[in-house]
Amino acid sequence: MTAPALQTTRQCPYAPPEEHTRIRDTDSGISQVTLPSGQIAWALSRLEHIRAMLTDPRFSSDRRDPNFPRFTREQPSFDIMRRSIIQMDPPEHGPARKAVVGEFTVRRMAGLRPRIQEIVDEHIDAMLAGPRPADLVQALSLPVPSLVICEQLGVPYHDHDFFQVRSSALLSRATTAEGRRQSVTELRDYLKDLIAKKAAEPTDDLLGRQLAQGNDPEDVLSLAFLLLIAGHETTANMISLGVVTLLERPEELAALREDPARTLPAIEELLRVYTIAEFANSRVAVEDVEIGGVTIRAGDPVLAMSNAANHDPLAFDDADEIKLDRGARNHVAFGFGIHQCLGQNLARMELQIVFDTLFRRIPSLRLATPADKLAYKDDVLIYGIHEVPVTWDDPA
Repeated sequence: MTAPALQTTRQCPYAPPEEHTRIRDTDSGISQVTLPSGQIAWALSRLEHIRAMLTDPRFSSDRRDPNFPRFTREQPSFDIMRRSIIQMDPPEHGPARKAVVGEFTVRRMAGLRPRIQEIVDEHIDAMLAGPRPADLVQALSLPVPSLVICEQLGVPYHDHDFFQVRSSALLSRATTAEGRRQSVTELRDYLKDLIAKKAAEPTDDLLGRQLAQGNDPEDVLSLAFLLLIAGHETTANMISLGVVTLLERPEELAALREDPARTLPAIEELLRVYTIAEFANSRVAVEDVEIGGVTIRAGDPVLAMSNAANHDPLAFDDADEIKLDRGARNHVAFGFGIHQCLGQNLARMELQIVFDTLFRRIPSLRLATPADKLAYKDDVLIYGIHEVPVTWDDPA
């Protein structure tokens, strides 16, 4: 059986590839595609179908299943650790998620707000004191969420170069199988040593509290690995993409500056239109299932084209337009169902603080390179921008 190759390059930074849109506009919205690994997978492209899949126990999240959708030919590199919560299915998943979900409640996030504000202000201070143009990615987008997740987990921030280099290698499609496994091994060994130290000398941070609750250090290790990578790469890329989008819309940016209540709806729209982890909601069928009139057999890989779904005209009016006041939260940028992103409250708060503070403190901020000349990340699993040169005027 043959199927067309999956397109992974976006013609527009926020629009789905044309092939994804074509599949979505067929009668069923479902088609088979060939992944870069050579696997043939069912591709779901409509919001209704993806949300249905993500709440159906007949689809598994177990990334160690040999039939799980893969973008590389090698088997997963993460099998040297226990499965993390994103790889678990019920009944195993529920208790594991319950053990950590309290760390990400709205109330706990509110307690972090003053420190996040301080971190953002410190990095903006440093950017203003430095040369122009500045690279927003290195000055603000990457260090802010990196420092936040390090402090939350209890990981020394002075080691951030170590884990950023290795997490970048893991997310790059160009990394060799040997390089991927080496990165996983080195990160595992680093975190294993850190967790052993916390077990010997308890600390009041997320990892320390997990150990204090009696959770197995191997389970805490898998959790730490997941949160450390997810906690900075995703938010960092959304900061960069969001700033570029807002700078390209000066009238809407002015309205946002005048009324900070507009920021959160704008964030939801930015999350929807970019869908930076567009294939993260993929699964493997463990039973025969019918979706949209198509029968998916047990063992079939199922790819969720989440960016196409988040631009589904059946779910969103004028779906391909950026409407910063739309505020729709029925998108799947954070997933849906039992595996919905643990850190979504933290991500929203970080984005809100960064956008409100940056544009208030540097009202003359502008791109030093046109948006269409920026280097977008078509070569990695988390979409974003490699560099964002910005400049500004001296205060009057």
